[in-house]
Amino acid sequence: MSSNSPSPAATATPVVVPISTAALWLVSALFLGLAMYFLIGLDQGAVSVFGQNSNIHEFVHDARHLLGFPCH
Repeated sequence: MSSNSPSPAATATPVVVPISTAALWLVSALFLGLAMYFLIGLDQGAVSVFGQNSNIHEFVHDARHLLGFPCH
């Protein structure tokens, strides 16, 4: 007869990430987050760093309202 007992579980080994790699990922994620926050939440067109147009504002207009940013 076969036994239905579970096999011994393998122990999990944590992945060791060097602090320099972790810091690089943290800084990159922070920069990307701040860039997205600016492009979606703060870029109004009139004060755009990309010229005197509102292309970015119009492109993310619905996302602005979905996230609760007022724009008009």
